[in-house]
Amino acid sequence: MTIDPSEIVYFEWGFVRITATLVFTWITMFVLALVSFLITRNLKSEGKISKGQNILEALIETIRSQIKQISQQEPGKYLPFIGTLFIFILASNIFSIIPGYKTPTGSLNTSIALAICVFLSVPVYGVADQGISGYLKEYIKPTFIMLPFNIISELSRTLSLAIRLYGNVMSSSIIVAILLGVVPLFFPVIIQALGLLTGVIQAYIFAILAIVYIASATEGEKKKKKIKN
Repeated sequence: MTIDPSEIVYFEWGFVRITATLVFTWITMFVLALVSFLITRNLKSEGKISKGQNILEALIETIRSQIKQISQQEPGKYLPFIGTLFIFILASNIFSIIPGYKTPTGSLNTSIALAICVFLSVPVYGVADQGISGYLKEYIKPTFIMLPFNIISELSRTLSLAIRLYGNVMSSSIIVAILLGVVPLFFPVIIQALGLLTGVIQAYIFAILAIVYIASATEGEKKKKKIKN
């Protein structure tokens, strides 16, 4: 049984390897881009709007609301990044019910790549809000002795993000594969449904943690604004 879709190699030439992870990542992105184009090409601000626009607006408003509640900041600047993370992970997990589809988030490579994106976004947003010196000062608070511990904290939470997403997505797939071999079809279908629910929850948790980490990097600027007011 193949656990990680990166172990499935469709083409290899020298250092170039086309794996299932890469193929299904691009398929997922293509589907999302196509659906986005079809929904947004005829957007309306008044009158009767399509079901697709209704769903899209509800999704965006939900994401905006969650970002605002957690970060206590205006969600506009975080929405593109957090929304992309959430929708990609959500779509990858939902598509897993399609026979033959290999969910990209079931690959440790994808989980690490997504976690690295969050890791890099933290200093980007932090520097944008506080400046380089202001952001770097956060690493030596309350005293410079905390510098190595703060750096380790940044690295460890990136690792935990990757392992959490990979472990939860793959655990449900492994359980279903085992049950298919030992029990009738009905029970694995229930487990698959529970696995799908777990995948949706993991997309939400990953996005929430990303907001928390980014908001912590911009908290200093938020405190300054409160003091000024």
